[in-house]
Amino acid sequence: MKFVDETVIKIEAGSGGKGCLSFRREKYIPRGGPDGGNGGSGGSVWIQGDSALNTLVDYRFTRHYRAKPGTSGQSKDCTGAQGDDLVLRVPVGTTVIDEDTDEVLADLLKADVPVMIAKGGGGGLGNAVFKSSTNRAPRKTTTGGEGERRNLRLELKVLADVGLLGMPNAGKSTFIRAVSKAKPKVADYPFTTLIPNLGVVSVDQYRSFVVADIPGLIEGAAGGAGLGIRFLKHLARTRVLLHLVDVAPFDESDPVQSARAIVGELEAFSPALAAQERWLLLNKMDLVPEEERAALQADIVARLDWKGPVFCVSAIRKEGTREVAFAVMEYLEQQWESEKENAEVATQELERQERLEQEARDAVQGAAELWKEERMALRLSREADDEDDSDIEIIYEP
Repeated sequence: MKFVDETVIKIEAGSGGKGCLSFRREKYIPRGGPDGGNGGSGGSVWIQGDSALNTLVDYRFTRHYRAKPGTSGQSKDCTGAQGDDLVLRVPVGTTVIDEDTDEVLADLLKADVPVMIAKGGGGGLGNAVFKSSTNRAPRKTTTGGEGERRNLRLELKVLADVGLLGMPNAGKSTFIRAVSKAKPKVADYPFTTLIPNLGVVSVDQYRSFVVADIPGLIEGAAGGAGLGIRFLKHLARTRVLLHLVDVAPFDESDPVQSARAIVGELEAFSPALAAQERWLLLNKMDLVPEEERAALQADIVARLDWKGPVFCVSAIRKEGTREVAFAVMEYLEQQWESEKENAEVATQELERQERLEQEARDAVQGAAELWKEERMALRLSREADDEDDSDIEIIYEP
């Protein structure tokens, strides 16, 4: 199934039904009173997370959703039927944003918790409602209210505790295969991974976390180059980043320069993401002679001025990967326990995630606007070239 993590749709809640204008007409009751019923209220639009879904592809092809309207009132004080509500199911982790105001309407972090996005219109009033001691035969009714309409932007961010960072072919997919039962595609060419992959890492009974394999970044990703801008936002909800560095790249590039390029993209994309807890994993150590490994590790750490944890691993041989998994599990458990015991820590973490997600939205929107400007400039340049060519006189000689 195609992975779609962002789309725009239009929703409309149902309108309320009209009130009825009617008078009681029965045998031997020539002048019965008003008996027009009220109209039914329109259906509302709800949205809820569904753990069985992992993509927004259904909303890429169908863009307009409308709840059922209420029916009109009837005589004999019969109220019209209420319109059926419309429930839109999206993957857990979807953020619902009003496209016109940029207001965040819902952040669906749990499954099966519906949130009303557009309220249906109220039903109109029948003439029976307007009966009074001075107006025994009212002919006044009202129409039903209009249902709310919204243009929505749905943004899916995978729910993972740990995110993997690294250049293409750094070994991220191999690492996730080594520590979990996920089986992402692995090959010896760049950009093998084109969509985020999730894996559940179980280190012990009742002790597990979710790791996300994000497609490889390249220099300029934060500005829209390559695939990175589409997937950097998926790191917004992670608590720790594992930065994989290929210590023996096939193109003989400098691992330190590659690592610095990734750090630069994080800082350009989101300062909050760049400041997040990040661990260094020196991958493919099996390709380095054993007597040279310690010196290589010390050189990379010194040149990067790395202050955080450092691990030497070989993902393809599963060497050192188990130690990383246990260390990550202990770190996450400490974070969860701190938030559980201290409300202030929990509030700070929530604010950090909100700030990070806002920076991610701004970066994605800025890259999209820049792309549009570049396309417009290219089109204007081509039109100018065509106008210059129109002044050229072509002479055909026999």
